[in-house]
Amino acid sequence: MDLHPTPALATERLLLRPLERADAQAIQQLFPQWEVVRYLNAQVPWPYPADGALRFLQDVALPAMARGEEWHWTIRLHSAPEQLIGSISLMLEADNNRGFWLAPQWQGHGYMSEACQVVDEYWFEVLEQPLMRVPKAAPNQGSRRISERGGMRLIRSESGEFVSGHFPLDIWEISREEWRGLRRGAAQLR
Repeated sequence: MDLHPTPALATERLLLRPLERADAQAIQQLFPQWEVVRYLNAQVPWPYPADGALRFLQDVALPAMARGEEWHWTIRLHSAPEQLIGSISLMLEADNNRGFWLAPQWQGHGYMSEACQVVDEYWFEVLEQPLMRVPKAAPNQGSRRISERGGMRLIRSESGEFVSGHFPLDIWEISREEWRGLRRGAAQLR
């Protein structure tokens, strides 16, 4: 039984709702765009099948949430709560603890950095994890900037296969102590 069911989370501008089966159609409409998938793991089927979102929810995400191994949220704006704009997830996997995607029309507004802040807090303070590691394709500069702004550091690079081909796979890391130190520093600046 899951000791930590996925809660709804909120930030100043965003609502993060636990992923549910009813989100399949909205995900299917937004997710299969080259700008979204090109730097994702090659396990993501491309071209994306017509039932890809439903199959991912039914076969992967929802069962992992029920087992207490993963936490998945949809990302929505407070100003338009009916509109899904992306997704963010936490996973209890070696070297793969957080993943996300945001539809292109909502990129560049700081929404994903804002979502990462509240999800990272959940990871470190509620799930009490000592370390967060996130993998990313080296050419994915937007994702790299989010990790840098969040205080993460690049710890290694290895070979990776992505939807758009073969690239270096960078592993980024931050410890709970480092994360807490950054939060204390930010609070003192206010």
